[in-house]
Amino acid sequence: LRQIALEQQIPTTQRYIGPSNILIPPNDFLKGFFQSILPYVQHPEQKQLTDTLGLLKIKEAVQLLLHIDPSLKTFLFDFSAPHKIDLERFMLTNYHFNVSIARFAQLTGRSLAAFKRDFQLVFDAPPRQWLQEKRLAEAQRLIHEKNLKPSAIYLDLGFESLSHFSHAFKKRFGKAPSDWA
Repeated sequence: LRQIALEQQIPTTQRYIGPSNILIPPNDFLKGFFQSILPYVQHPEQKQLTDTLGLLKIKEAVQLLLHIDPSLKTFLFDFSAPHKIDLERFMLTNYHFNVSIARFAQLTGRSLAAFKRDFQLVFDAPPRQWLQEKRLAEAQRLIHEKNLKPSAIYLDLGFESLSHFSHAFKKRFGKAPSDWA
């Protein structure tokens, strides 16, 4: 799409504001286009779809879509950075899931480096340290106030094993979680 935008001098500075999915009603032109690519898809072993032909088919599809609905131009050619969601709200809602830092970064629309940098700014702590502290504080609250057993909560708080949870809890609070119950 970037190559098409350059070739056809399509401005790419306008941000698309609208739904992330657009339903395009079927018509004879679209049906004809998809019929024209079926042989390439149904017989990939024949290797008839060269890079040049593939690019030509993509250009044809773009032109067809723009002919059907010219307003798709901003949808197709918005190359601005993806939206970053509110990191603080997201993490406070989802800290208890056993998800890697890289996955948290992806889910918030950030690279791993940007996630770590933004996280430090928002929470004044590295992600792993903050997650551990937040999960342990919630564990202490559930054990102390709700009288829940460690074996009933460790998985729900993102810990992989009861022994890892117990070790981290004792290191943080000076007593094993079973001693709090």
